[in-house]
Amino acid sequence: MFSPTPKQLEIRNAQALDLLVVAPAGCGKTEALALRIQGLLQRGSVAAPKKILVTTFSNRARDNIKERLKSYLAPAVMRDRVTVVNFHGLAARLIRAHANVIGLSDKLILPENDWVGEQLRQRNTPWNDRGAIQNLLREAKQQPLHDAAVEAELERIGNATALELERRRKAEGRLTYDDLPRLAELILAHDSVADLYATHFGAVVVDEFQDLTPQQLRIVNRIGHKRTTYGGDLAQGIYGFAGAQPLAVDRAIRAECTSVIEFSESHRSSPAVLSTVNALGPLTSGHTLTAADPSSWPSGGLTGSVVHQSADSEAGWIVKIARAILARAPGHRIGVLARTAPRRRFVDAAFAASDLAHWRWDDGVLDTDTAKLIKAMLARFDLVAYAAAPDKVAFLRAAAGFESITDVDIRKSMADALGWVQDLLSDAVKPEDIRGRIKIGDSSTLITSAGVHLLSGHVGKGQQFDWAIVVGLEEDFIPFSMATTPDEIAEEARVLSVMISRARHGVMLSRASSVPTNGGYPKSRAPSRFLESIVTASPLDGSGIVEWFKDADWAAISRR
Repeated sequence: MFSPTPKQLEIRNAQALDLLVVAPAGCGKTEALALRIQGLLQRGSVAAPKKILVTTFSNRARDNIKERLKSYLAPAVMRDRVTVVNFHGLAARLIRAHANVIGLSDKLILPENDWVGEQLRQRNTPWNDRGAIQNLLREAKQQPLHDAAVEAELERIGNATALELERRRKAEGRLTYDDLPRLAELILAHDSVADLYATHFGAVVVDEFQDLTPQQLRIVNRIGHKRTTYGGDLAQGIYGFAGAQPLAVDRAIRAECTSVIEFSESHRSSPAVLSTVNALGPLTSGHTLTAADPSSWPSGGLTGSVVHQSADSEAGWIVKIARAILARAPGHRIGVLARTAPRRRFVDAAFAASDLAHWRWDDGVLDTDTAKLIKAMLARFDLVAYAAAPDKVAFLRAAAGFESITDVDIRKSMADALGWVQDLLSDAVKPEDIRGRIKIGDSSTLITSAGVHLLSGHVGKGQQFDWAIVVGLEEDFIPFSMATTPDEIAEEARVLSVMISRARHGVMLSRASSVPTNGGYPKSRAPSRFLESIVTASPLDGSGIVEWFKDADWAAISRR
């Protein structure tokens, strides 16, 4: 039976409504936040009929904290006293209920997919330009601007495509994901609405505060200023590209909160893994972590760093290591992570050619209904007609029978899946190969299946694996070539730290002396500057890893 740690109990029992919980990866943050909600309700800090608003950044995080709360709250209490919602869901509720206060209709079409990305694909906009246009729209809309002011800002910037898309969005009466928080902030700027929500919710809980944009923090403050519990870790702030500002948000939260509780014991990772995370601490602003029960980890865990002559030889070595682990611990999960998916392509190909069970998270996992529809479409796909079609999105939707689908969830899943198919087709992947890459499952499939999991560092945030193999420890890949400022380099170090901290038993860092360009031309690569810090963790080299495998107590490792 689970027994809360002293730190978790301290969080549950904290009397002040404003609280900052600094919880590095694997320290039990979600459990602590669930206990915090229990404590606020049990001692009457939030008295009926007031509720607690819990905000997350993803459906998976939302469902995770709901599941934890079931251990502490009766179903009726969960239903009547706690609202758990992600930020998009919160914004959508505000818009549906109060759009009239900013002169808009509550009938605006809410986003069901990446509409901007879909429009850019339909226009055959070059890949590099897509990101720039999406960034322009996002940055304009992370300001508290009404529609006319957004359009004026885009006119000032002078990007014709961004302006055209914004005008089309308005003409169609639809919203994008960037519009949701923008309009929510404008709505909450009206005191009558803000007071209504502040009265309804006696306290707010924010999971992963380091991922907040300043705009999202302003929304939280309008509902629960000085009555909010923030949980997270500055060293895991890796969403600067989406507008998050971890350092600025951390400063603002510390100014707001009278109490700060910090975790320092990890219940997830071995001492060896934690030593590698700690080695990056000066770069990530992370806290020094210790294992909660170091003697329980066989051999103390593993940390290694290996250099290969080429990306192909690296891929072969990783497949060999994964095979060795799964032969000794068949139920284990191995995360193979890279800063970007293209750097991982050699490893992906090597696993595709192997007989090892593997999951490519970039492809995602489709529910049964969506998978059947996509597979059926690809089985009879007319590639010649698709190539000649002026509107690729419309062609794919017609081929899949999209307009005949009435189930809202399946429509959203299909819209996302068709975007994935279009991206692969544009990369000259054959329809039959795309069909073969489709995996069927539900939201829990990726986080429960044994075997090898291929993913990027950002996708892996919040997950854990028995083993982590981090690919591409070279300059231009980690740190990424487009990171130039000190803040951007610091975020790249945090991305690496997040990838490493996914591991329970061991982490292996891998680099290649030569990695081809995307065009296939050989190119020599310098080791990542971050490896200079990792040296202090005394990682084993390739031969040392082999010896560790020979000497390790695999029966004990499998049980842990």
